[in-house]
Amino acid sequence: MTLTLLSVLTGLLLRLDERPFFQGLDDAWAASLKGSPADTASGFATVLDRLGGPLGTVVPLLLMGCLCMYGRWRSALFVFTTAVLANVLLVLPLKQLADRPRPPHTWTLVNDGSYPSGQVFSAVALVIAAAVVLFPPGGRRWWWLFGAGYTGAMMWSRTWQHAQWLSDTFAGVLAAAGACLLLWRAFAPLLETEAERMASDTLWT
Repeated sequence: MTLTLLSVLTGLLLRLDERPFFQGLDDAWAASLKGSPADTASGFATVLDRLGGPLGTVVPLLLMGCLCMYGRWRSALFVFTTAVLANVLLVLPLKQLADRPRPPHTWTLVNDGSYPSGQVFSAVALVIAAAVVLFPPGGRRWWWLFGAGYTGAMMWSRTWQHAQWLSDTFAGVLAAAGACLLLWRAFAPLLETEAERMASDTLWT
């Protein structure tokens, strides 16, 4: 709850102050990214941009379909709520609240509203949702490491393409982590019931 509230309060600050106290850091980070849209790094950033865009919705939907095939509709509902619905209900209102302009001269197609990063939000939400429904608690260590690397790469790609400020990407992490942890707690009884039914081979009864 605290993480999500922090992202909301920062969005409110951006609405009230066109140059917040962290804008200097954002400017310095943006100025440090030396390159061009033709660089190899830009090609990698474009791949991540696609993963965070349209494919960012397709992947959780495919995961939901696979879960439903095995009778795990509770897990599928959790994935839908965290990786799809939360993005719509949280990121879009935050963008309207902050109404932050994008960095100048972006290298990719973007819509209005730079804060928070929807791509980063989607990345974090998918990592957490997959960890919960695909891995046992003791087997998530390596997945968390992979998720941290994937999220960091997504944050870099958004700033490399001048699509968002550095603080926008951190806001995407905070908003997604806060929302997903809350939803994880809310879905815990359903997920525990599903785990018990899986153990007793009664998912379809």
